Amino acid sequence: MILKRAIAGFLGGYFSTNDRQPKTRAAYGADLKQFEVYIGSGVSLTSVDASKIESWAAEMKKKEYSPASIRRKLVVLKVFFGYWIRNGYISESPFWRVKISIGTTVYLPRSLSQDEMKGLLEEAHRKVDPKNLIDKKGTAQRSEVFRALRDKAIVEMLFATGLRVGELAAIDMVDFISDETAFRIRGKGRKERLAFIVDRVASKTHRDYLRARRSLATESSALFVNASGTRLSTQGIANVIKRLQVDSRVSRHVTPHMLRHTVATLLLRNGTDIRVVQEFLGHASIATTQRYTHVAKEHLINELQARHPSFEFRRKS
Repeated sequence: MILKRAIAGFLGGYFSTNDRQPKTRAAYGADLKQFEVYIGSGVSLTSVDASKIESWAAEMKKKEYSPASIRRKLVVLKVFFGYWIRNGYISESPFWRVKISIGTTVYLPRSLSQDEMKGLLEEAHRKVDPKNLIDKKGTAQRSEVFRALRDKAIVEMLFATGLRVGELAAIDMVDFISDETAFRIRGKGRKERLAFIVDRVASKTHRDYLRARRSLATESSALFVNASGTRLSTQGIANVIKRLQVDSRVSRHVTPHMLRHTVATLLLRNGTDIRVVQEFLGHASIATTQRYTHVAKEHLINELQARHPSFEFRRKS
């Protein structure tokens, strides 16, 4: 079997029996296509050996791919060969003889300062006049008024719950649990969890938004919708945050994911147990959550350097 046909067979077979998101399938396809282009689509599956994989990894390092990207692509390739071993087309994986030193790169999460986060929230609130939201019949008024309330609900929810932008975009109206002011979230790997809104102001914002949302004449099941009445995309949510960033005069580029990083960092700074933060963020492994402790530790050291009494002693002596 030639490589091109093997990749097509893998994408058709592996993802028909695995409950994965469409974007995961697309990412696997892109990585395998890159390997196919490098090695040649007419090469047979059985002729791919350790040296070819090592050569591909070396080429990616030469092109300055990050260690994380190289590692991810190699994992995809390993899954690919594992699939064809299980299906009896090859007897062993070439990865059994692969020796690659990729190295590690630690990426610290980019978070906002408290002033920047406060600025985004205040700008979102400033744009909304509660008196103009709903008329006497319970109908959401002008589209620009509804949009302002929607944008306010989006930024409040991202900060209150630390959701990933894809998780936020996927929420449906039926996912709201009124008694607990919580939303059912479908996270990575389709794992479900609850996202609670514990802040009184954020809770009121979402109840106001839900009331306005229910009055819209649309068949969409989505919680957040665009001007056409269809589900707001992840790019649409990013645009909401971009507008608030510009209008609040926050100087640097802000993404929805930075709000997730911000709330996680602040929770740890405020003494929240790391396992609570892990549950809050929906991390499968606490090792992922521990990235945020580096940022919290940096803040701790800066505070100690600014305020530790030993510096006073040094100045006096």
